[in-house]
Amino acid sequence: MRTMRLGVSSLQVPVIAVGCMRLASLSKSDAQHFVQTALEEGANFFDHADIYGDGACEEIFAEAFNMTSGTRDQVILQSKCGIRDGMFDFSKEHILEAVNGSLKRLKTDYLDVLLLHRPDALVEPEEVAEAFDILETTGKVRHFGVSNQNPMQIRLLKKFLKQPLVTNQLQLSITNATMIASGMNVNMENDSALDRDGSVLDYCRLNDITIQTWSPFQYGFFEGVFLGNPKFAALNKAIDEIALRYGVSNTAIAVAWILRHPAHMQPVVGTTSAARLRSCCEASEIYLTRQEWYDIYIAAGNVLP
Repeated sequence: MRTMRLGVSSLQVPVIAVGCMRLASLSKSDAQHFVQTALEEGANFFDHADIYGDGACEEIFAEAFNMTSGTRDQVILQSKCGIRDGMFDFSKEHILEAVNGSLKRLKTDYLDVLLLHRPDALVEPEEVAEAFDILETTGKVRHFGVSNQNPMQIRLLKKFLKQPLVTNQLQLSITNATMIASGMNVNMENDSALDRDGSVLDYCRLNDITIQTWSPFQYGFFEGVFLGNPKFAALNKAIDEIALRYGVSNTAIAVAWILRHPAHMQPVVGTTSAARLRSCCEASEIYLTRQEWYDIYIAAGNVLP
């Protein structure tokens, strides 16, 4: 597995992160097999959130991995906080409480990375800064980031934070590529020219913030996967032809398409299938040509201006 630097941090991480949102659906033995497969593939970066399975996913991971002080340094753990029932909450009190809960469930003393999960309309950045300072000085969190935030929201936080924000987790797939499309349709009178995120892709590149892409196989907002879907016949034809050329699965090509972008994004794959995870990891060694990347982009229904 290739590695990359996470933002401006000192962390060298796999180019593919393992999303743990669905771990609660696995049996104990299947969870152990899945985690072991990830480690065998060199995919030792695990993405959690306190709301995944109402905390159960973090507990299941700790048990499946057999978390101890002796094994902790074999994995890189990221978790997220801020989503509560019916609201978002970036208050100092909630951030500290949420991290303590994640640490307890994960059976560890620290998180490698903590992300703020979705923007809180009532955020008071001074409180976030206080919480981050406490978490850093007590050694409970080593690096910080955000999720689903635009450039101005990040700039507001950075005005008060002492710590750099090393990552921004954003939705991106071949069929959900608005932050790429808007950059190629500047000044055009079409829907693709709409800037829905404040040029967040360019902002993150300019500020060395690693974009972690979630739902890399989904279309819409969790409407389903595009791979093998008759709704996307042209796209699947293009992907399958390229997959045959490289001797890999269509899954690997879908991930490789994201990895090919020069922003050096880190896909977060949410599968719970060990076999499919291995297919995802194949993408680490694939470097699509410019023509192949654009062929896939256009086959997804995108039009070049």
